[in-house]
Amino acid sequence: MLEPTIYLVEDDDAVRESLVWMLIQAGYRVEAHADPSDLLDAYDASRPGCLVFDLKLPGMSGLELREKLVASGSSHPFLIMTGHGEVPDATRAMRMGAVDFIEKPLDRTLLLERIHEAIAEDCEQRKYSSGAKHSTHAWSR
Repeated sequence: MLEPTIYLVEDDDAVRESLVWMLIQAGYRVEAHADPSDLLDAYDASRPGCLVFDLKLPGMSGLELREKLVASGSSHPFLIMTGHGEVPDATRAMRMGAVDFIEKPLDRTLLLERIHEAIAEDCEQRKYSSGAKHSTHAWSR
């Protein structure tokens, strides 16, 4: 199986660099982008992993970016982080299936726990999907 990838989109350079350093130190492979369009150009839905997006991004919100990826076939679990969250944004994110909606300043331990959960969820789903492709009775497992 491929090494899981965290697809990170954060437009604040200092925050993005800090997150990348923290995630690499925690043993993760990270693809970081400042702009949603950069992620859309480089995104590979076939790799296991998760999505971590800032809510407020240039050109589109993190939730709009998630919708675009889902429309193109992505099933990666996702987390939203924000310094400007409102209840309607959090509600929308959770209804879209977000693993979490985390406020900045970020709690390192919480973020790493949620990323670990998201990657585990994605790997389990891929394992199940792979098994389902090889068996006509996958539903009975």
